[in-house]
Amino acid sequence: MNLKKILLLAVVALLVFYLITQPTQSANAVQTVLGWLRDGAEAIITFVKSLFA
Repeated sequence: MNLKKILLLAVVALLVFYLITQPTQSANAVQTVLGWLRDGAEAIITFVKSLFA
């Protein structure tokens, strides 16, 4: 097994462990990341709109 696979499995295992042991904090973290993605998408849309306005 190569190192990338081992590291990927370790990261996935840690994420699943965190999700199971602390579901409320996990949900908050996911909401935060989704908020960042939404804000980034809105910024890109605003930029593109301003290019063609």
